[in-house]
Amino acid sequence: MIPRGCSSALRNIAPTLGRPVRVPLRSFSTTQPASSDLDTAAFGEQHIAKGIGRLTKHVFDEGKGTFITTDKGVKLLDLTAGIGVVNLGHCHPKVSAAAAAQCSKITHAQVNIGFSSAQIALIKELIPILPHPSLDTIFFWNSGAEAVEAAVKLARAATKKPNIIVMQGSYHGRTNATASMTRSKTIYGEGHGPLMSGVFATAFPYYSQFGGASPDTPTDELVEQALLQLKLTLQQQTSPSDTAAIILEPVLGEGGYVPAPPEFLHDLRKICDENNILLIADEVQCGMGRTGHMWFMEESGVRPDILVFAKGIANGFPLSGIASSKELMDRQKPGSMGGTYAGNAVACAAATATIQAFREEQILDNVAARSKQIFSFLNDLKSSNTKAGNLIEDIRGKGLMVGVQLSNPELERDSSAQSQPQLAPKIVQECVKRNMLLLSTSVFDVLRFIPPLTISEEELSQACSIFKESLEAVAKDL
Repeated sequence: MIPRGCSSALRNIAPTLGRPVRVPLRSFSTTQPASSDLDTAAFGEQHIAKGIGRLTKHVFDEGKGTFITTDKGVKLLDLTAGIGVVNLGHCHPKVSAAAAAQCSKITHAQVNIGFSSAQIALIKELIPILPHPSLDTIFFWNSGAEAVEAAVKLARAATKKPNIIVMQGSYHGRTNATASMTRSKTIYGEGHGPLMSGVFATAFPYYSQFGGASPDTPTDELVEQALLQLKLTLQQQTSPSDTAAIILEPVLGEGGYVPAPPEFLHDLRKICDENNILLIADEVQCGMGRTGHMWFMEESGVRPDILVFAKGIANGFPLSGIASSKELMDRQKPGSMGGTYAGNAVACAAATATIQAFREEQILDNVAARSKQIFSFLNDLKSSNTKAGNLIEDIRGKGLMVGVQLSNPELERDSSAQSQPQLAPKIVQECVKRNMLLLSTSVFDVLRFIPPLTISEEELSQACSIFKESLEAVAKDL
């Protein structure tokens, strides 16, 4: 019996309740070709989320060292290293062997259930290479964004304060919380609000962020202006008594590949100490040997309260984490941290092998040599007084984290234009035509060189030649 007040539609279907329902197949018909009619890239484009931006439509099938081979047999020279992930090159034999061995031992040693021998082994390798002795306690997670969120949770729990200060131009991730902290581009949070509250931005000592400044602006002037803005932020936007932490990428990544001057880091440390604020160093991209030290913070000697790491730590296996002092970490209640795949055993085994390979193969020595090689090439190109060389406005970075900012005559002619025709993406596509992967970054027309740290002299020479040809091709069309 149908209860009084039910709709007529329900009364109409009531007799069929309890019977098998046969839905005509045509209800699920699609106007798209069957998957067998699409090649691999077209199938991916049809069925993978549109929200993922993509440099090329290549389908990567195999990687070895500095090269990737596609499903169609195209061999690509990779100057991206998976955006700073495969620092030891694709499929480093020692890392792959360690992961394979762990796969036959235990793949999922869940951290909220017991200790993992693979995790313990990694911690024993990791703590000695961290940038300060106070960083003696670790929490592992999966991705860089998750690790940033872990750092924020720790900072808030340890200080009992809510707010976070980030740097203009920073990139910390695309989750709801980390998108609210990212200041490199608006695309990562656009249309996804409301994002996490309690986040305030201050200036980074980067000339493009100060009107009228040029690459030749003295570093002390940039630092002075950035520190002034930070002090105003603490006076006008978030009181020190409400501010848990200041987080920065010691080398801006997505924001333009800009290293923080040592004096700026020292002054940040002083301001944090004076105001009971924690200093968080997000070394997701610039860590693990990328800048010539295992960690960029080593160069300045400044102690971070929390170090965030990911990307290169396991050479392609998903692993991230934070390092801090036991005193700070112990302020969190058991159960407040964790995760299903946190510190996966296979990823931990890969990370242990990665650290050992750095030591055994003297990777940092190669970084120093190749860094000298690429900076020499770029500076020679800039000073060549050619049409291509004149497009280079600034060359900066450390180790094999190198940014090239372009002087864009189209922007100079129409700086008020809402549509800003950048040169960097055009150069990137010219490189792709020549079978090399390179990335652009930031709103300031910047190219970023981020090859595997194992790249050889010959491979880097080949990359430089392709870049020069690509730059000349774009310059010719201007």
